[in-house]
Amino acid sequence: MTATKLALCSVILLAASISIAQQSTDTDALFQSLSWGPGPDTYDLTRRATITLPSGFDRLDASDTKTLMEFYQNPTAGDEYYVAPEDMRWFSVFSYEQTGHVKDNEEIDADALLKSIRMGTDNGNRERRKRGWAEMHIVGWQYKPFYDENTNRLSWAILGESEEQQIVNFNTRLLGRTGVISATLVAEPALLDASIKEFENLLSGFQYNIGDAYAEYRPGDKLATYGLAALVTGGAAAAVAKGAGKGLFKAIGLGIVALFAFVGSAIKRLFSSRTSA
Repeated sequence: MTATKLALCSVILLAASISIAQQSTDTDALFQSLSWGPGPDTYDLTRRATITLPSGFDRLDASDTKTLMEFYQNPTAGDEYYVAPEDMRWFSVFSYEQTGHVKDNEEIDADALLKSIRMGTDNGNRERRKRGWAEMHIVGWQYKPFYDENTNRLSWAILGESEEQQIVNFNTRLLGRTGVISATLVAEPALLDASIKEFENLLSGFQYNIGDAYAEYRPGDKLATYGLAALVTGGAAAAVAKGAGKGLFKAIGLGIVALFAFVGSAIKRLFSSRTSA
């Protein structure tokens, strides 16, 4: 991996107390240690689906994604998959939940959901405080939940704030035969609309494996005990994984994948000034 790519990757940092110089050294070492899967190629996603990446995109397996997420102080269950452009102008994280078949005929009350999400984020902040991590707070909807019956995708965007920096998570739930794949896009608010277009183009290369698609539901398959609203709030994860530990992180992650803050342009210039390795 070139130093330029490392520099751009280093731009995505949660606001932290360590120095820029130390962050640079640690980040370079981390990115050198990861096994990147570049496009153009087709890669496994969660062992239930695949995604075809064009040139200029990267993917990490679950193990390396866990390493990356924890480095940036974000709770993880250890089974997420990272996908992003090489220049890191945005990134996305995919994970699978064996929820059962989620019926898609439910009306969504956006106001009630936002209240529930705020409560869930407050609970997540307790864990963050224990770890000495920056807290997150929900500002409101950037895009209210929308379900596309043609693609069986539920999408929404939440505007969050961490240490006075605003960040947006754009969330998509890709409904399958007996489970749901969570796909979360993280981008700076100013770049969100352009990033969503790129992300949705990327999802055109996504497909469930044969036998796992939503339309392949058969009578007798397990049914989920909740509908679309629970996928937005993270209630689905809470129903699947009760208790603490891994279940706690999964419950936090499904509703609100950790919000990342972007460092300022000065740090971008510092890293991008390096020459290629």
